[in-house]
Amino acid sequence: MDRSTFPHEFLWGVSTSAFQIEGATREGGRGTSVWDTFAATPGKVARGEHADVAADHYHRYQEDVALLAELGVDAYRMSFAWPRIQPDGKGAPNAEGLDFYDRLIDAICEAEIAPVGTLYHWDTPQPLEDAGGWLVRDTAERFAEYASIVGERFADRVHMWIPLNEPMVTSIYGYAIGEYAPGKTLLLDAIPTAHHQNVAHGLAVRALRAAGAGSIGTANNHSPVWTTGDSADDRGAASWLDALINRLYADPVLLGTYPPEMEPHLPERYADDLPVISEELDFYGVNYYEPQGVSAPGPGNPLPFELRPVEGYPMTTNDSPVVPHALRELLVSMHERYAAALPPIYITENGCSTADEVADDGHVHDPDRVEFLAGHLRALRFAMDDGVDVRGYFVWSLMDNFEWSKGYAPRFGLVHIDYATQRRTPKDSFDWYRRLVRDGG
Repeated sequence: MDRSTFPHEFLWGVSTSAFQIEGATREGGRGTSVWDTFAATPGKVARGEHADVAADHYHRYQEDVALLAELGVDAYRMSFAWPRIQPDGKGAPNAEGLDFYDRLIDAICEAEIAPVGTLYHWDTPQPLEDAGGWLVRDTAERFAEYASIVGERFADRVHMWIPLNEPMVTSIYGYAIGEYAPGKTLLLDAIPTAHHQNVAHGLAVRALRAAGAGSIGTANNHSPVWTTGDSADDRGAASWLDALINRLYADPVLLGTYPPEMEPHLPERYADDLPVISEELDFYGVNYYEPQGVSAPGPGNPLPFELRPVEGYPMTTNDSPVVPHALRELLVSMHERYAAALPPIYITENGCSTADEVADDGHVHDPDRVEFLAGHLRALRFAMDDGVDVRGYFVWSLMDNFEWSKGYAPRFGLVHIDYATQRRTPKDSFDWYRRLVRDGG
């Protein structure tokens, strides 16, 4: 793998999210988020773990920015914590929260790294959830006000903007099956939360543009959907699942329409919001981890599909199949489906968890992660050769972090975190990526 394989202007970066690394959940005027509430509920997070300290980035951000500088990346994708800026999800901003992000963004810029700001990475202020959360349209209006606050403060320094990260995960894992905050189990009745997040995206795009923000895009999780059978029912199930996890978010943003399978489950008058949702974007962010297997539903299944494991591939410690060529398949299919409506693509997340420990020699040897990244970058390059306009790639993640309902066991970082001491140890994958992006490979 060599940097010269990619265009000279190709953007190399890493990603994190506020809730997973910041800690300091009760400091600086920060309010309570749905994830604070969820993690404090017995049985919701593995081993009863929480993010009150996490990687302590709130206090150690200068050390972490120094690691970014050492890594040599062009850009750093971070997220703002909504409850740190608006503790109640509305009203006047919290000055201490804004000041923290001022210090962080200034440090990133001083390191000659481009900040990429995500406004929302799942940490809804708890008072907004108490008022209905993403089940009600008013949350989208509150999000637009929040976007204005952040845009007006940071538009002069943030290089690229992403309103919402992976709304599919909030809708499906948070509202449909309850594995993530806020822990509701509404099944298909959760689909209105997708629409309201799409509205929030469009309103935020308008608010950011009004604040003078530059490049604005999105970051949607996408997975190729593979059937385990070839019957008409299997193919129908695959189409339904593809609509639910992929096209429910991409179609309205890029085409101004919803998949027909979703229309019966959307709120009344949803079509009135499509002009807002489909505001023109400067780029489209793709988060890719794995393909999804599916078949026709079995007896007693209330859903129009049955999830199946993708077999025959190596597995990560987070139980994900490692399938690099599926990234090429995904990108080519998006290129063909959306054609001229698809703006330039950035891979805004791609990474894997491995069994990382500090060895007796003081290093963290993670060859599986190096192989994962190299394989996916090769697949990405092949997709570009097929005509897909990809402008950049962000590894998930800079550092080990709180991995939602699985706690701290899955380790995705290029940097190992000893949670007892907060010691940072760059892994072999860190050195590999540094050689690629800074030294050319």
